[in-house]
Amino acid sequence: MKNTVFIALIILASLLTACGSINYFGIETYSPAEITFPDKVETVVIVNNAVPQPSDLGYEYILLGKMQDTTHLVTDSALTDACKVLGEAIAEQPYFKDVRLYHEPTRLDSLFFTDTKLTSSQVESICEESGADAIISIDRLLFNLKKDVYPLGEGYTVGAMEVQSTAVIRAYIPGRSNSMATVYMKDSLFWTETTPSFKLLELYLPKPEVAIRETGKYMISKAYANFVPHWIQTQRWYYTNQGARWKEASAFAASEKWEEATALWRLIYDSQKNKIYKAEAASNLALGCEMTGKLTEALDWANKSAALFKAQTSNEKDNNLKQINLYVQILIERVQADKKLNIQFGEE
Repeated sequence: MKNTVFIALIILASLLTACGSINYFGIETYSPAEITFPDKVETVVIVNNAVPQPSDLGYEYILLGKMQDTTHLVTDSALTDACKVLGEAIAEQPYFKDVRLYHEPTRLDSLFFTDTKLTSSQVESICEESGADAIISIDRLLFNLKKDVYPLGEGYTVGAMEVQSTAVIRAYIPGRSNSMATVYMKDSLFWTETTPSFKLLELYLPKPEVAIRETGKYMISKAYANFVPHWIQTQRWYYTNQGARWKEASAFAASEKWEEATALWRLIYDSQKNKIYKAEAASNLALGCEMTGKLTEALDWANKSAALFKAQTSNEKDNNLKQINLYVQILIERVQADKKLNIQFGEE
């Protein structure tokens, strides 16, 4: 949903900026973790509970139209990298007091495709041994690499490589008979190069083991958001029009002096008879409240703006109406997220 809203805002930006009445800028908002740990959890340990896939599986190599049958793919290092990257990404966020890395894999079987959970006794033992209150475990990590090398003409050769990866990551805490939460992930990376010779191509394309390690790290590095509160980049905007108050308010907003800008936007709103300008001022007031942490007030102003815009048009596809409706949805989500953040930081 968040990605959909952000993409829609970008599209609307391209439509509305041409009017010269809207200023767009980037901000970071603080979002809660998808998973809420109990208050007692202060130290977590990252565990490798996955089995490396066999080296003769997951690698398809087509060289000049012919399938190669001597391919091998070693994934042990990719699993190690994934655990380290996940631990580092979680540790970078100021949430847990300590993030540790368990010293060895937990599985000795060869059932690489089987998604096997840690048992309650394993959870108790690992937490006791590592001094952790909870476990974040990579329970499965699989790769599928496809490489295709073919002639382009005039002596050139094209090489294309794609790595698809899937993972299952779980959170465990002692005293529970089952895992606390499960995260399923799927991602891919793609490389392509065109060179005048096959030898150069082999130099430019990554080695298979490097490609899977990079794909694993890329995918797993994004998993941290499920476990810790985090910052996300997004976009906001404010309206500006002719007139001294509008221009002065815009100058304050551009300097991030939100209290001063909000005070002027309120004067404009209260004195404005033009309903469109009044709707724009209300939208700006929503922004001013959001930027000063007053999320409930921001939502109230956004709803007022939406009602004013809607009263001026019967066209549901009106760009201003679409944009303010998106902002209403964003603020609803932020109000809910703020409540969740309070719980995760023990403030409620």
